[in-house]
Amino acid sequence: MRTQPALDRPAQIALRLRHAMPVAPVELTHRSPWELLVATILSAQCTDQRVNQVTPTLFKRYRTPQVMAKATSTELEPLIRSTGFYKSKAKNLIGCAQVISEQFKGQVPDTMEELTSIPGVGRKTANVLLGAAFGKPGIVVDTHVRRVANRLGLTHSSHPEQIERDLQSVYPPTQWTKVSQRLLLHGRYICLARKPRCLVCPIYDVCEWEGKLPK
Repeated sequence: MRTQPALDRPAQIALRLRHAMPVAPVELTHRSPWELLVATILSAQCTDQRVNQVTPTLFKRYRTPQVMAKATSTELEPLIRSTGFYKSKAKNLIGCAQVISEQFKGQVPDTMEELTSIPGVGRKTANVLLGAAFGKPGIVVDTHVRRVANRLGLTHSSHPEQIERDLQSVYPPTQWTKVSQRLLLHGRYICLARKPRCLVCPIYDVCEWEGKLPK
């Protein structure tokens, strides 16, 4: 009887996280690529929970990029003030809406090159859109993914683009979106920055982090 080959450590990590989190949703409430884009821009240096408190009113008032493209910072800033850095976020949102309206006929584009040409959209935001809105492979690297991937030895870099490349090298494109989202949620709820919850970690025995707490 032929035995199945043993999974390598990255594959074991992915499998364990999938068992622990069969569903790994983006926690930003949205109904369209446009709403996800706005919410992701607002989520910089802000919790998803706070963004989700702000966006219902925002989306009701600015239902499309074309409507937001005509907004002024004076109108927009009070609505997003609680998300922090609201002046720069308002500027980016208006600029983003104008570019989508004028260059992309009101439709959020679905390629990395086009997305990153939009004001306020870097690779992290673009990868969120590619994976969650368009079903295309995308590795999101935020502060949680950076921390967890380093602790697990999946990367040894602090630079998001290098971390993205390192994760791409150990996982097939079909897994990029879900693996990075599970790493993100694992960092958000289990592998915390200051007080990691090692006692309930589903990948404890395949974690080689020197700082993990003894069981």
